[in-house]
Amino acid sequence: MKEFSGKVLFLDRSDINTDEIIPARYLTEITKEALKPYLLEDLTLGGFSNEDIKDKAVILTRANFGCGSSREHAPWALEVNGINVVIAESYARIFRQNMYNCGMFAIELPTDKIQYLFENYAGKDTSITIDIDNNKIIVTSSDQSEEINFKVGEFDKTLVKEGGWVGYADKNY
Repeated sequence: MKEFSGKVLFLDRSDINTDEIIPARYLTEITKEALKPYLLEDLTLGGFSNEDIKDKAVILTRANFGCGSSREHAPWALEVNGINVVIAESYARIFRQNMYNCGMFAIELPTDKIQYLFENYAGKDTSITIDIDNNKIIVTSSDQSEEINFKVGEFDKTLVKEGGWVGYADKNY
């Protein structure tokens, strides 16, 4: 099973689209690994640099993450960079399902919880661990720690535990 914990990359913007996650000009690459250096290359967000991605494993963002094209390359680019969890207010439907199909978490939290996390943890060295079995997000910084409950469908949770659709199919068919 993949790792579902690590340092948080705070992306304080809604409507981050798949072209910003992985620009279309790189979709001719034939391996996931080849996408790695281009993650978020075209993201427009004040103060953001691609160096911010280094050593991050979780993204916290706003609404409608993954809007745009319905390509699997966007979750793949996150995955090869060690990011297996995105926490947002909402997702584009196909992007969200592509995350689960790849065995990754696309966790939705209400707007007020996302706002709270930005206000209390952005700018700090913050880590998140996902307790899959108990549907909890454990948020830790140098000066505080807390648990936040989240909801996920049982089938989506199974996909995560099995490493995605391929793992699920191998086990069940």
